[in-house]
Amino acid sequence: MDLLRFALLTGVPLFAIINPVAAVPVFLAITPTDSTEDRLRMALRGCLVCGGILVVFAALGTHIFKIFGISMPSFRVAGGLILLLMALDSLQAERGKMKETEEELAEGAAKDDVSVTPLGVPLLAGPGAISTVIVYESQASGLGQTAMVYGVIAAVTALSYFVFWAFLKGATRVNPLAMNIVTRLMGLLLAATGVEFILGGLTAAGVIKAL
Repeated sequence: MDLLRFALLTGVPLFAIINPVAAVPVFLAITPTDSTEDRLRMALRGCLVCGGILVVFAALGTHIFKIFGISMPSFRVAGGLILLLMALDSLQAERGKMKETEEELAEGAAKDDVSVTPLGVPLLAGPGAISTVIVYESQASGLGQTAMVYGVIAAVTALSYFVFWAFLKGATRVNPLAMNIVTRLMGLLLAATGVEFILGGLTAAGVIKAL
């Protein structure tokens, strides 16, 4: 598999899982009294925290599983189930508790700085994104693809910040209809990625034959 194709197969699902477009209204809701400049600073820190968390788990995830005796095929199935649950919420244009709970949002609204929590974790770097980078890093073949995983994380992090910047600088309001359309499209990508993870895990475990 060439590097460009691997980058697309990794980056598109990861961006769909992080889904900064859907995170913008939540971010705006928990920072009602902050200026645009303060929001931009928090968005930047939040995206950097998200990227840092994903890099750490991509690098250490498989080693942690080995310590606890968890096989990668098992984790791929578990990660796929997480993505399918997230996809069901997205297809209904909803943000489920897999991303954040009401308690987390309420706690975030009471904080002066929401960049680390709840924005960086779990709004952006939630269970789905963490699972995804661990799976893709484990699938990387050779130094080039491994480096590409980390490059994709950096690119998605930068693109996520650009989404926040674009909304905060140029958008006076978030169109609910457009948001719902984007969320449902992301849901389709999540569902497809989740199924791929599950099938890949079952195939690697020898439960089913390769398609």
